[in-house]
Amino acid sequence: MVHPELLEILCCPESHQTVREAPAELVAEVNRAIRAGTVKNREGAAVAEEIEGGLVREDGAVLYPVRNGIPIMLIGERLALPLASDPAEAEAPAGGSAAGAGGSADGEGSAEKVEEQGDADHEQVDADAGA
Repeated sequence: MVHPELLEILCCPESHQTVREAPAELVAEVNRAIRAGTVKNREGAAVAEEIEGGLVREDGAVLYPVRNGIPIMLIGERLALPLASDPAEAEAPAGGSAAGAGGSADGEGSAEKVEEQGDADHEQVDADAGA
């Protein structure tokens, strides 16, 4: 459990949306998928260590894992929701859309592309602003 005062000040480092604690059912679902070997983080690395909790972004599209009582608020460590139910879907590289067969998974793949393009645009603006 994340301390309530800490939870009040945490936000998604990418979108700055608020986060809330993941319900126990979602944590259990994530851990089942981790044991099955179907979970990859944003960087595309397989997640092997189960989580004790999670923080879900306001839009419900992302979960940041909590391990040893510490929220891992790194963009590369985040998990896309909903989780891929098929190991082949979990093989998609970050930003790809191998989840093409699922109804809501398509939306996540598209959102991921938009976020990545938005990030690139944001970095470009920052680079130009400093020059």
